[in-house]
Amino acid sequence: MQQDDIDFDEIISKYKADPYDYVDIHSIHTGRIRFQVEVGTKVEGVSGEWHHIPGTTLYILIRERNTKPVHSPTNGEVSFIRNDLEGQFVEAGEKIITIKHPLTKREIIDGILREVLYPFVAPERAKYFFSMDIQSRIDKYGQREVFIKPGDEIFTMSLMKRETPVYYEGEPGIIHSMYFKPGESVDQGQPLVGICPKDTLPLIQKIITRVKAEWE
Repeated sequence: MQQDDIDFDEIISKYKADPYDYVDIHSIHTGRIRFQVEVGTKVEGVSGEWHHIPGTTLYILIRERNTKPVHSPTNGEVSFIRNDLEGQFVEAGEKIITIKHPLTKREIIDGILREVLYPFVAPERAKYFFSMDIQSRIDKYGQREVFIKPGDEIFTMSLMKRETPVYYEGEPGIIHSMYFKPGESVDQGQPLVGICPKDTLPLIQKIITRVKAEWE
């Protein structure tokens, strides 16, 4: 992405006008639902040194006399709730709650970077690992010193006990941002890394500096 393609003021103004992420909560399985929050309720996500303290209980599902409490994955405020479903039987995957999460400065920077970096996405839902060569170079130099170009083997995709090499397609550049944890499943189409052409690095730093300076 060229510097002339990016309107810094527009990007930053967008986040200042609505500095929130809206996290939709879906029913985890079928059952009769009992809400434990209402619109306006402040909620907390998982906490503790070892992430051992669950977040605020959002709802309870009752199925075959078994109760399953479901906790908030993030902090924020409940902005939407399907009150019409209280005490009703719900199907798995139904949207029932939305949490309005206030973005931190770090989250805002990450969000902007996702807009300006070139994303390389998962071709299938699978587990991903950097290729041995890429991982070796990351360990030796750090990810932002690793330059990749089209045709390079960048990942190993692990699916159904079969490992398949994944080759890079896209703009040549450095691995600026990583959006996955090696060995964890990633949905098809989700970004794995954000690639930055070397001549765009000053632009990226300018974005980060402006957000840090202008965001309270």
